[in-house]
Amino acid sequence: MALVKWDPWREMEELFDRYTRAMGLPRGGQEALTAGDWSPRVDIVELEDEFRIQADIPGVDKDNVHVTVENGVLTLKGERKREVEEKGKKFHRVERFTGVFTRQFTLPDNVDTAGIRAVFKDGILTLHLPKTEKAKPKAIDIHVE
Repeated sequence: MALVKWDPWREMEELFDRYTRAMGLPRGGQEALTAGDWSPRVDIVELEDEFRIQADIPGVDKDNVHVTVENGVLTLKGERKREVEEKGKKFHRVERFTGVFTRQFTLPDNVDTAGIRAVFKDGILTLHLPKTEKAKPKAIDIHVE
């Protein structure tokens, strides 16, 4: 048996996550979390011509992931199936979240919702949210006399 260094902050964070999940409270950031068994972690990046959201959802089949946009809100829904305990198989520890998840993000006004694309590869869902033409920065030459 290997010795593992105790990290009180990690334990506190796990306790807080369990509490907020049990109470159905939003966790982290201003985006709304709706009821679900778990919530995938995301990175949101702004580039010159698009916003990019990357969600970690390993073990989730792409057919079990649904992305919708309605009234300026992007909704990411899905489900990670629980592994069924079989005869002769005994689980000693289960830490991965299973069940239904939902994440919602309010989109800025400069997102072209018709051009949103989703790519699912290696357990990471990448959403490309292009900016509208008027939102892209333009360089203006100033002539000094």
